[in-house]
Amino acid sequence: MIRKIGQAFVLDTAHTTYAFSILPGGHPEHLYYGRTIHIEHPDDLEILVEKHVFAPGNVNICEKEHAGFSLEDVRLEMSSYGKGDIREPFVEAILYDGAKTLDFRYEDAVITGKKDALDGLPGSYGSAGEEQQLCVTMVDRQYDLKLLLYYYVYEAADVIGRSAKIVNASSQDVQLTRLMSLQLDFDDSDYIFTTFRGAWAREMHRCDQTLTGGRIVNDSFTGTTSSRANSFVMLSRPKTGEDQGDCYGFHLIYSGNHCETAEVSSFGKLRLLTGINPREFSWKLEPGAQFQAPEAFMTYAPDGWGGMSRRMHAFIREHIVRGYWKNRPRPVLLNSWEACYFDISESRLLKLAKAGKDAGIELFVVDDGWFGRRNDDTSSLGDWVPNTKKLPGGLSRLAKKITDLGLAFGIWVEPEMVSVDSDLYRKHPDWTIEIPGKPHAEGRNQRILDLGRREVQEYIIASMTKVFSSAPVSYVKWDMNRTFSDYYSQSLPAAQQGEVAHRYVLGLYRCMEELTRRFPEILFEGCAAGGNRFDPGILCYFPQIWGSDDTDACCRADIQTNYSYGYPLSTVSAHVSACPNHQTLRRTPLTTRFAVAAFAVLGYECNFCDCTREELEEIRAQIALYRKWRSVLQQGTFYRGRTFADGNLTEWTCVSEDQTQAVGMLMQKLAEPNTQFHAYYPKGLAKEKRYHFTNRALTYSILEFGDLVNTVAPVHIRPDSVTHHLLAKFVKMDGETEDFCAYGDALMYGGAHLHPAFGGTGYDENVRYFPDFASRLYLMDCNL
Repeated sequence: MIRKIGQAFVLDTAHTTYAFSILPGGHPEHLYYGRTIHIEHPDDLEILVEKHVFAPGNVNICEKEHAGFSLEDVRLEMSSYGKGDIREPFVEAILYDGAKTLDFRYEDAVITGKKDALDGLPGSYGSAGEEQQLCVTMVDRQYDLKLLLYYYVYEAADVIGRSAKIVNASSQDVQLTRLMSLQLDFDDSDYIFTTFRGAWAREMHRCDQTLTGGRIVNDSFTGTTSSRANSFVMLSRPKTGEDQGDCYGFHLIYSGNHCETAEVSSFGKLRLLTGINPREFSWKLEPGAQFQAPEAFMTYAPDGWGGMSRRMHAFIREHIVRGYWKNRPRPVLLNSWEACYFDISESRLLKLAKAGKDAGIELFVVDDGWFGRRNDDTSSLGDWVPNTKKLPGGLSRLAKKITDLGLAFGIWVEPEMVSVDSDLYRKHPDWTIEIPGKPHAEGRNQRILDLGRREVQEYIIASMTKVFSSAPVSYVKWDMNRTFSDYYSQSLPAAQQGEVAHRYVLGLYRCMEELTRRFPEILFEGCAAGGNRFDPGILCYFPQIWGSDDTDACCRADIQTNYSYGYPLSTVSAHVSACPNHQTLRRTPLTTRFAVAAFAVLGYECNFCDCTREELEEIRAQIALYRKWRSVLQQGTFYRGRTFADGNLTEWTCVSEDQTQAVGMLMQKLAEPNTQFHAYYPKGLAKEKRYHFTNRALTYSILEFGDLVNTVAPVHIRPDSVTHHLLAKFVKMDGETEDFCAYGDALMYGGAHLHPAFGGTGYDENVRYFPDFASRLYLMDCNL
């Protein structure tokens, strides 16, 4: 609910309050954002207003009429340089006379439902009455500019969105060099700034930085959200934990260069900014033109990182993800990449698909290598025509044979890229982002098409429409495998080269918008060299994103834990792959690879044709279990317990909306000798409900026990011998069984005390086999 009280605006959600007022000079002063407080009368605001009598020393005063303070020492809703505030600004521009001073003052405000378009940018949405919009108009009368500050209030979701638009109402050109989406000023700086950084195959490394002074920047200049620095960030008090303490989460609905800045001023105030990265950004605003910043959204929770995360998860599922697949169960897929790489043929793919069908797979995906002369990554991107040497009947015949098996058919594409060795590049060398006639920095032997150009957008839309229409395509993996270099559009004049990156993102969104409109029932999955473009902007079109090219279960446990701070499980796809792992060469148990991938949108990326009978039996059981509990895992409420950041264990729980079912996971990194005791602590259960608590019944090969087999064998067996392997086909070691009933509060607060782990002193069916990287799934069900 949005209310105007005197010269202040109060934005209330179910459990939070956000308030700001207009200072006598017309500057918007931030007053409060946190848990709900009562504000009913202008007098109620007095306690929140910072008191000023004499300005501090060595500062600049905006105007004589208000000489008691400097804008450098005021909490503001927006800021600019030139009038005293020397902190990181919200907006910057170069004016027709070369000046850079902007002086925006309050003019008026209008409260409506959310209605203003975002000029080609995606945004949050809701049904009628679910959200309100406040539009505050700020005016710079010296240069005839308008700045519109937008606030979107989702009351039930406890989320507030922000955006901004600048309008050139003058008769002169203006060069915009910065327009952020969200600014939040705090009156103290006792916070931890949490970012999620990394690189290819090691995305989402959590970084906690104590704010003491100066500026900390989390940004991307790769042309994408980037695996180097995700655009989701948090602010929390130093003693905040998973279930207690003040925590703020911030998201940007944008898929290009972004910047999040946390700055502590000389007066101890904290400013948080998020928006388009101003580095090398500029935008020409002709008279009458306007520029729209992307939407950002934020939430506050008094119950720690977990409380903040669950608000973010619910908001993204309900108000960001949309379309046919929004609430539908996502199919279990088998992807051909790590099984075949580029070496595909119709017969080989069909053999793999049949093996997948036998194991319970629902969707078969043909990855890279199906088009042009694509035998490696040096050619053919842009030439989206099936390779008839590999697929004699094209996609249509292959897809028919796969769908005749009872599987859905999926395809991999990389529409934004072009190979120099391609018919498309030879025909249109000017369609790429590169400086003509100058050496170009290559990435993965490919170049980026200039999506800022309308004709390039039309080509992508037309070529992808042809591919998706040529066969019964149910799923598309949309990849993007390199970052930007040599920012330059051959269609723009020199003075507008700062527009290249943003124009690209707008063009990308147009392509995605049009193709998802034409093919509403295709399940699109975003991918960009793994998690290089994982953001709410993509989720406005594609309901799920490939989290990382690293499928190592140990790495993925960390990566998926850290995605979960800002993203729901239903938006992250994860695959079970072969061992040794193709990215780390690490060996992890098949059960653990499944357990980690199950807490996401499950898929497989290994060669079922090379799997042993025992492995296929295990995979068949995994898929059956996942399908049975899929609604809980994909649409349930997610809770983190202990994590590898804290020690040797990671603990996850997912609970159904009605709290009658839950799935838990406990995983350890390294086995500790002579350590038998573990307890699993679920979260989110109904205290008064009684749950049947079980685990999967597992058996283990005697090969896993090595020479220990001789402690029970009547004759000596040489480890790894023919006799050892032959015996392993007939003799299995039973694992422990957890099977009891308990109330939710006993499970959560007392913990499920598990059967003892193997400690080197004996093993039978009552001992838990729990070596390095071991895990367990626990099932909790009230529906007895």
